[in-house]
Amino acid sequence: MSQQLSDRYNPAEVEGRTYQWWESSGYFKAQDQSTKPPFSIILPPPNVTGFLHMGHALDHTIQDILIRWKRMNGYNAMWLPGTDHAGIATQSVVERELKKDGVTRHDLGREKFVEKVWEWKHQYGDRIYSQMRRLGDSCDWDRAVFTLDEGVSKAVRKVFVTLHKKGLIYRGQRLVNWSGPLETAISDLEVEHKQVKGSLYHISYPIEGTQETVTVATTRPETMLGDTALCVHPEDERYKHLIGKNAIIPLINRKIKVIADTYVDKSFGSGVVKITPAHDFNDYKIGKAHNLEFINILTKKAELNENAGQYKGLKVQEARKRILEDLKALNFLVKEEPHVHSVGHCSRSGAVVEPFLSEQWFVKMEQLATPAKRVVESGTIRFEPESWTKVYLHWMNNIEDWCISRQLWWGHRIPVWYCENCEHQTVSETDVTACEKCGNTKIHQDEDVLDTWFSSGLWPFSTMGWPNDTETQKTFYPTNYLVTGHDIIFFWVARMIMLGLEFKRDVPFRTVYIHGLVRDSQGRKMSKSLGNSVDPVEMIEKYGADALRFTFSAHLYSGKDFKFSEQRLEGYRNFMNKIWNAARFALSNLQDFQVPAEGVKALPKQADISVFDQWIITKLAEVTKEVEEAMETERFSDAANALYHFIWNQFCDWYIEFTKPIMNGTNAEEKKATQLVIAQVLNRITRLLHPFAPFISEEIYQKLPIKGAACIVDQFPNTRNDKEFLSLGSAQAALEIDIVKEVITAIRNIRGENRISPATKINARLGVMNDQVQKILGNNKTAIMTMGRLENLDIGEEGNLMKCAVAPVVVKDASVKVIIPLEGLVDFDEEVKRINKTIEKLQKDITMLTGKLSNEKFIANADEDVVAADKALLAQSKIQLESLKDALTRFQ
Repeated sequence: MSQQLSDRYNPAEVEGRTYQWWESSGYFKAQDQSTKPPFSIILPPPNVTGFLHMGHALDHTIQDILIRWKRMNGYNAMWLPGTDHAGIATQSVVERELKKDGVTRHDLGREKFVEKVWEWKHQYGDRIYSQMRRLGDSCDWDRAVFTLDEGVSKAVRKVFVTLHKKGLIYRGQRLVNWSGPLETAISDLEVEHKQVKGSLYHISYPIEGTQETVTVATTRPETMLGDTALCVHPEDERYKHLIGKNAIIPLINRKIKVIADTYVDKSFGSGVVKITPAHDFNDYKIGKAHNLEFINILTKKAELNENAGQYKGLKVQEARKRILEDLKALNFLVKEEPHVHSVGHCSRSGAVVEPFLSEQWFVKMEQLATPAKRVVESGTIRFEPESWTKVYLHWMNNIEDWCISRQLWWGHRIPVWYCENCEHQTVSETDVTACEKCGNTKIHQDEDVLDTWFSSGLWPFSTMGWPNDTETQKTFYPTNYLVTGHDIIFFWVARMIMLGLEFKRDVPFRTVYIHGLVRDSQGRKMSKSLGNSVDPVEMIEKYGADALRFTFSAHLYSGKDFKFSEQRLEGYRNFMNKIWNAARFALSNLQDFQVPAEGVKALPKQADISVFDQWIITKLAEVTKEVEEAMETERFSDAANALYHFIWNQFCDWYIEFTKPIMNGTNAEEKKATQLVIAQVLNRITRLLHPFAPFISEEIYQKLPIKGAACIVDQFPNTRNDKEFLSLGSAQAALEIDIVKEVITAIRNIRGENRISPATKINARLGVMNDQVQKILGNNKTAIMTMGRLENLDIGEEGNLMKCAVAPVVVKDASVKVIIPLEGLVDFDEEVKRINKTIEKLQKDITMLTGKLSNEKFIANADEDVVAADKALLAQSKIQLESLKDALTRFQ
């Protein structure tokens, strides 16, 4: 006997309770030692400062689908969660809090400040975990790791010391991205490039000993104070005579050489480029190649220093203003023109990022990159979609050394100690109290911390206890999947591959699944400034976690950006309600059902099951195979959409309706067989649905008469493990009911098109020539009349079609003409007017859609599902147009 579901589905009531039960029951836990095959995913660690955003929600949904699916397929599935200390982000948050009380980190000192950050972390650092639980993330929470945990810190130090001993980590002066307000180097990922309306300033540089001048264009005139050369193309006839001569920098009168390099584009601007090696990444390379002087004109606060002469102490913008005034006054400013260009801004402080020459720690990348390229080229690591392989390899082939030091206080402090006596550097995995060379105790540790990505690069194995030799690593390393966005392929994915190969002698994962960004419905990137960002937790509270997850799942095309709209979310909320109501109705028909001892293996007698039962089992077999194949090839949207159409269109809309007469009928054996089929099909629906919509599927599953302990750990249906039940289906039965279904649909469509009340019983004829099809329709006459609300139904001759609505039905080789006499039901004059209006509208729609679909730009930029929908609508509109023209001839 089945239990009953409440009148309506209330996600808020179900989700928290169900999640707590799963977690307390230990269903998320994996075993370090197990006879089950292992499957593992490491969660890309969100920032400890973070809130769950739509990008996380998409990323986590994919991982949870994989983990739940594999768990149900009998794998020892481990999803390891964690958070990242997020050096700059976290330090900035705490500094802002201190600022409210008028305190700076320097007032507190390093030790006290770090204590404050830890206090903040303990108070707020795990809030994203509770939000992940809201989404349904089935992580093995006992394994959660933080990037500053003791074990990870031990791994970080070992890696640093080992790479340093190998000569792969070094300290040197190089150009880096610099944030003045934060007083630290930052990674490329923390630089946001914005289009800025600025100016292009054309400045005149005199040539020493001549009356000649050359004009140089720049968007950053203040950098001229750090120029160490002017550069021309060696084959530029205009300037060949100047090569080797000196130019004079205006305002400061410093001499610089005119050099030649093919880097310069002769056709761009004046053909003369100023070279400022200490403040421009391209100029840095030129400076190295030509052995130029590197003159740094900035302080760590991004103010001008003593090398800037009279402009010392000014902030960049103020210096620019003063320099331009002086250039104008002395006639060195040739012209100024409006110029829109891309300017890097610090994502944390909002300040303009300055290229800055400073002493930093670096990792040599070339040696580490070689094996990391090989494993991708050989297919040991696979990118999905495959197109990202080329992007990855291109970057690896052009890789530069990695700046790993940050001028912060929060993070993994660099494990290097400087001797104040002999200046020796002691590099150690453990804290030291004396110089390893001279024994002097007057030593101090490097003030810098490591780039956050350094500890993240070790994530697949540091989270599993490395450098200790653990059972976790033996079982779960390498992991199976990394699911991430394309924006961190270089910052994180590549570094994990390099460090995994270097320290574990194996790849960190087998497949890198790259998903797109979540954008708004207009395709714009979500941002607070645009006011179009969406809080997934708010969406969960409004629509339920399953609706949000299914929205992602149904539109998840690998590598493609996802356009989110609340309208879509409403649609999938309606789908959840549809499932709930159908399950509730089905369960109400199982009140007197006697559960067989064999449970899920119980089979009805073939002789007792109806043609409708055979039809739904055939459709179940089809969708099971479709989902199975889609999941195995990471086509998650195909799997989700196949389930959607089966559950909504086949099970809810048709099968339940078809079986009502059996449930209310007098044939006890047939009813008993159909009850068993309903119970078994519902059981399989919940299991198939579970990875995509875990909460509602578990709640319904628990009320089923045939079930195990929990849906989350029950077997995922596939065509191999469910052969016996699925073999009860029949291709012939499926064809029969598909014909009947299409005939009923045609009758209902005619009712709708002609605005005939559902309460009015009508007459119908089915024009059919084929004897076999006539027999099928005759056998199902009662169902057609009941569900089509017919008074009379004739099967055979078409008869006179005048004043009739006609709808052709074609299912495979079967052809049926559905004919409804309309005399007395409609006003033909009004119908002719309506049809003409509709024809006019359809013709406009067809013209518009044809134009749209012949536009190459639209095809290239639109979502695949949008293009497919438009193509389907065009085809449908053309058919409808022909049908209406045909109707006109019969109505007039």
